[in-house]
Amino acid sequence: MSIKDKPQPSRNRQIANILFLLATVFLTANLILPSLFGSQIPRVPYSLFIDQVQDGEVARASVGQNEIRYQLKGEENQPAQVFSTTPIFDLELPKRLEDNGVEFAAVPPPKNNWFTSLLGWVIPPLIFVAIWQFFIGRAGGVGGPQGALSINKSKAKVYVEGESTKVTFDDVAGVEEAKTELVEIVEFLKNPQRFTSIGARIPKGVLLVGPPGTGKTLMAKAVAGEAGVAFFSISGSEFVELFVGAGAARVRDLFEQAKKKAPCIIFIDELDAIGKSRASAGFYGGNDEREQTLNQLLTEMDGFAAGDATVIVLAATNRPETLDPALLRPGRFDRQVLVDRPDLAGRLKILEIYAQKVKLGSDIDLKAIATRTPGFAGADLANLVNEAALLAARARRETVAQADFAEAIERVVAGLEKKSRVLNDKEKKIVAYHEVGHALVGALMPGGSKVAKISIVPRGMAALGYTLQLPTEDRFLMDEGELRGQIATLLGGRAAEEIVFGSITTGAANDLQRATDLAERMVTTYGMSKVLGPLAYEKGQQNNFLGDGMMNPRRMVSDETAKAIDDEVKDIVETAHHQALTILNQNRELLEKIAQLILETEVIEGDELQKLLGEVNRSENVPATV
Repeated sequence: MSIKDKPQPSRNRQIANILFLLATVFLTANLILPSLFGSQIPRVPYSLFIDQVQDGEVARASVGQNEIRYQLKGEENQPAQVFSTTPIFDLELPKRLEDNGVEFAAVPPPKNNWFTSLLGWVIPPLIFVAIWQFFIGRAGGVGGPQGALSINKSKAKVYVEGESTKVTFDDVAGVEEAKTELVEIVEFLKNPQRFTSIGARIPKGVLLVGPPGTGKTLMAKAVAGEAGVAFFSISGSEFVELFVGAGAARVRDLFEQAKKKAPCIIFIDELDAIGKSRASAGFYGGNDEREQTLNQLLTEMDGFAAGDATVIVLAATNRPETLDPALLRPGRFDRQVLVDRPDLAGRLKILEIYAQKVKLGSDIDLKAIATRTPGFAGADLANLVNEAALLAARARRETVAQADFAEAIERVVAGLEKKSRVLNDKEKKIVAYHEVGHALVGALMPGGSKVAKISIVPRGMAALGYTLQLPTEDRFLMDEGELRGQIATLLGGRAAEEIVFGSITTGAANDLQRATDLAERMVTTYGMSKVLGPLAYEKGQQNNFLGDGMMNPRRMVSDETAKAIDDEVKDIVETAHHQALTILNQNRELLEKIAQLILETEVIEGDELQKLLGEVNRSENVPATV
C-alpha cells in the first residue's frame, strides 16, 4: 500500500483560527448586545405623529432618512416622552412643523465607533485567511500534499519493502528474456559497488516496450520488490495539467523525493502521454504543457550526479514509435526491454501462477489450455482463469472444470452467448450453411489451425454464429499460400450462401472486410504481388505524420500504381472466392449433412466434428492457393 502520513495542523493555522473566533465573538457582542439590552423607544404610526404635531403636543423632532424621533411637551416635574416613527415621502412636513412651533433638525451623522472601525479592518483579513486555510486542507486531504501549491506536487504513489502486496520475479512468468535483462538492474541496486568499482555505468533509464496486458507494470514492481528499495509509481497523464508549468513542477518534485529515498526506482507508466515526438505532435493544436513536462523530464534525467546514480527510471509504453528521439538517446532511456506476448511455455507458467488462486478439478489440463490460447497476453490469461472460476461458481460447483476453461476461451474470443436473440427458421438455416461453409473450406486450408467447433448460437454484439479455429502450434511467420487460404476460409460462408440459396445476405460483411484488409496487406506490406514486385506501398508507423498531424497509411503513389494495387487486391480475393466455391461444390453432400445436423443440435465440436470433417473430398481439382 502507498505511504500516507496523517498531516498535523500547523501552529499558524491554529493561531489564525483562534483569532478568527475571537473577532467573531467581539463583533457579535458589539452589534447584537446593544440592541438587546439598550433602551427601547416606542414606535407609533406616522399619522399619529402628524395629528400630535397639529394638536401642538410635539416640542421638538429629529428628522432622519429612515426614522423620525420626536419629544412631546411634558408637564412640570415629569420627564418628556420620546417616540419614533417611520417617515414617508412628505414635502409639507418642514412647513407643518414650523407652523406648529416644533423645533426640528436633521439627525446628526453617527459617531465613529473605534471598536467597530477596528473590527472592520481586522475581520475581513481573518475571514480571507480562514477560507484560504479551508481550501488548503481540502486540496491536501489526508495523506496528500499540503499547501496552496499542492497542484505542483508529485502524485506518485510510493511503495516500500515489507508490504504484504510485495511483488517479486516469482509472480511474473512468460517473459524470461525481459527478467534476465532486469536482473542486472536489481543487482546494481543491491550492490552498486560491484559495478562502479570497475568503471561500469548502469543505464539511467530502462524502457519496457510491449503490447497492452503483457505485464510491464507488474515487471517494474517486481524489480522494486526484488531490489528491496522504494518504488515511485505514476502515470504519464498525471503530469499534465490545465495550468502550464504544473507538469514540469511535478517532475521536479518527483525527482527530489526520489533522491531523498535513494536507492529507489521511479516508474512512469504510459510514457507516451508526455513523451510523444515534438516534431510529429506539432505542435499543431498541441499542448505546450506536455512539451514543457517532456523538457523537464529530459533535464532531470541529465541532472543525475554521482550521488544520484542509485535512482533508476523505468518507463512503459506500448507505442514506442511515437516517442521523442531525445528520450531514447544514450544517457536517458538507452535500454529497451521487450515485454512480448508469451509463447506456449510462458502461457503455461502464467496459467500455473493464476491457477493457484482457484480450486481446480481433477480433469484440468493446463497445457491443453495454453495450447488453445495463442496470442493471449498475461492479462488475458488472468481474465481467462477468473472467467472460468465465475462459470464454476455460477453452476454451484466447488471446483473449476476443463469445460469451464473451454467456455471461458470462447467468451474471451467470441463474446457472451446471446440465447435471448431468437432467429426465425429462415435466418437460422442461412447461418447454419454459412458457418459450415467456413468449416469445410478451413479444413482443407494449409496452416497450423484446425476447426474445433461450429455453433449457430449467437454471441457477442453481432455474431449470429461462429466457427472456432484453434492453432495447433505457435506461428510467427506465414507464407503466401497460408494467407490466401485464410482469405478463402473467410469467404467460405458467403460461398455456401450462393450455392445453397442462390443469393447473398448481410451476414458476410465482416468476413469481406477482413478478407479485403488481408489481401491489401499482402500487396502493399508483404510484397506478395508478382505484378507490383517486392515493394512496400504502406508506410510504417514511425514518423509517419502529415502536416496536420494525421497518419498517412500509404505512400504517395501514381494513379497507375494505385489502380494496379486495387486490381491485385481484387484478383486475390476473387481467386480465393472461386476456390471456396469449388471446394463446397465438390462437398455439397457433406455440406448438407453437417448443416442439417447443426440445425438440430446447434453446436458440433470435439471428436464428432473431426470425424465429419475427415470426410471432406480433398480433390486435386481444387484451385491452388498460389
